[in-house]
Amino acid sequence: MKNLLLAVDRMSTWLGQFFAWTIVILTFLITYEVFSRYVLNAPHDWNLNVQIMLYGTLFMMAGAYTLSKNGHVRGDVLYGFFEPRTQATIDLVLYIVFFLPGVIALTYAGWTYANEALAIREKTFSATPLPLYPFKFVIPISGFMLLLQGFVEIVRCIQCLQDGEWPSREQDVEEVDVDKLKQMVSVKDEDIAALNQYVAPQGSTTGGHK
Repeated sequence: MKNLLLAVDRMSTWLGQFFAWTIVILTFLITYEVFSRYVLNAPHDWNLNVQIMLYGTLFMMAGAYTLSKNGHVRGDVLYGFFEPRTQATIDLVLYIVFFLPGVIALTYAGWTYANEALAIREKTFSATPLPLYPFKFVIPISGFMLLLQGFVEIVRCIQCLQDGEWPSREQDVEEVDVDKLKQMVSVKDEDIAALNQYVAPQGSTTGGHK
């Protein structure tokens, strides 16, 4: 079971990392359009439409990835003080009552929406029309991945209720890896503690500002 949960985590992680590269494409498109519009005086009507579709794709496909990393916004003013079993109970109820109905509705409606766009070969309303229906299939695909990752999180809640601790999950790079940073600059915890002891008295002699 653990290997299956981690396999879904890895798939969500891979998809999130893959679609994260759309940021590079978006950066190039925005830079190109600004240069073309203000330097060459030659704007492109299709550029903004492509940007919107790519940003929507990035936003939708990041859902399962963020859930796999437990990174979605949570009002955890009290949640963080609860025992793991209490946290798992709250999460399990919320997944069943709110998450599953909402994501199932998103996936179903998105599939219908995308197929309707495909049937009429929907395009953007612009001087240079672009095919819109391929990007609308991102909605049910992202919904399915979010639903799959949601089932994994539900299983984790059940395991936590049984074991009293949260099971492991697939790890990804952190924004700042403090431990690796310490190794790179050869700094130990004792050095940081000694520095803090030195800085505190120095700050008190200058009005208490640190």
